[in-house]
Amino acid sequence: MYDIHIDRTYNLVEVTLGGMMTIDEVAAYIVDLKRAFVMNKLHSYSMIVDVTNCPIQQQSMIQAMGSHMATMPKAMAIAVVVGSSLARMQIRRLFTQPYARIVATTEEGRAWVLSGTEPTIH
Repeated sequence: MYDIHIDRTYNLVEVTLGGMMTIDEVAAYIVDLKRAFVMNKLHSYSMIVDVTNCPIQQQSMIQAMGSHMATMPKAMAIAVVVGSSLARMQIRRLFTQPYARIVATTEEGRAWVLSGTEPTIH
């Protein structure tokens, strides 16, 4: 399950992922995400990805997500909202970009992507 919201005021892509995702769902998510980029004419953007409602994912899904993410246009900043410490470890393997941060709340994510305020957890 996923939800994609575009805040045109800030060129901010807000994504909520939930549940145990399949490889097909990951592919559909990336297609919808790319469609949102085109429809909203996003070239320079920041992104907040909320995975607080995702359990630890299967390794095959993580590999598929990593492959798909490599095809995405580069963001200015990315914040990933994570709840559990196990999920945080899994997310660190996916988001290795120097402009990505793991955060505890959406508010902390907004502070990072919109104003460069470093989060309290890294």
